[in-house]
Amino acid sequence: MPFITSINNILEKILIFLMSILVLDVLWQVIGRYVLNSPSSFTDEMAGFILIWLGLLGAAYVSGKKEHLAIDILIQKSNPKRKRIINIFIDMIIIFFAIAVLIIGGFWLVYTRFELDVKSPALGIPMGYIYFILPLSGILITYFAIDSLLTNIKNR
Repeated sequence: MPFITSINNILEKILIFLMSILVLDVLWQVIGRYVLNSPSSFTDEMAGFILIWLGLLGAAYVSGKKEHLAIDILIQKSNPKRKRIINIFIDMIIIFFAIAVLIIGGFWLVYTRFELDVKSPALGIPMGYIYFILPLSGILITYFAIDSLLTNIKNR
């Protein structure tokens, strides 16, 4: 559990940094467009890329803190044994999704973007770097879900 806390502390700092950069980027975009009448060509694209990273890292962060959005009326109405079974089932579904879609699909997307040498139009960044957040967040979500699964199995 202390390792999860330290991972979440690091993620929290990264998310704060990314959000700060996003705010400055959008602020510069607005100033450039409406005050200076000279819109920047890269700020819109950079804001989109930062937003992608914020969303996926934020999903991993709340997954680690067990604060992700959920409809838990079934769990609330269940007895402790059924709660544990439902939580184990949910953790297994999360692990399957994170591995299949985020990790495997994400690595495939990263690999193909590097292999095809796809670059972003305004910034010229290889798109593989932008999409690398998919497998990274998938690994984090899988780790948190496995930890939760083992905790639920252990607490009989």
